[in-house]
Amino acid sequence: MSGFLTTHVLDTARGCPADGIKIALYRVSGNSHRKLVEMETNADGRTDSPILPEGKFKPGQYELIFFAGDYLRRTGQAGDDILFLDQVPIRFGMNEESHYHVPLLLSPFGYSTYRGS
Repeated sequence: MSGFLTTHVLDTARGCPADGIKIALYRVSGNSHRKLVEMETNADGRTDSPILPEGKFKPGQYELIFFAGDYLRRTGQAGDDILFLDQVPIRFGMNEESHYHVPLLLSPFGYSTYRGS
């Protein structure tokens, strides 16, 4: 099996998947970031396909950036003021050909992540 990366976003404040969140994936090398792809979450809070599919996987350092601010405003969880959470970056490493799943559990004032399955 070749490696691949999936993600999803759950809105823990509302208790539901977070749809319509833009996500960008970057490969990180030192101070250099190279954007690989940009996707959006669907009604299930997931991307329609792996954000990094088999065949494009390479071990290394990566960063997912979740553009949460627009979602929080759209769902009435934030106003027009400066947001506590707007863009949420998660930097992580993948060192083996495997399935990596990096979810975001989101609320207006906090988030968490883990390596899922």
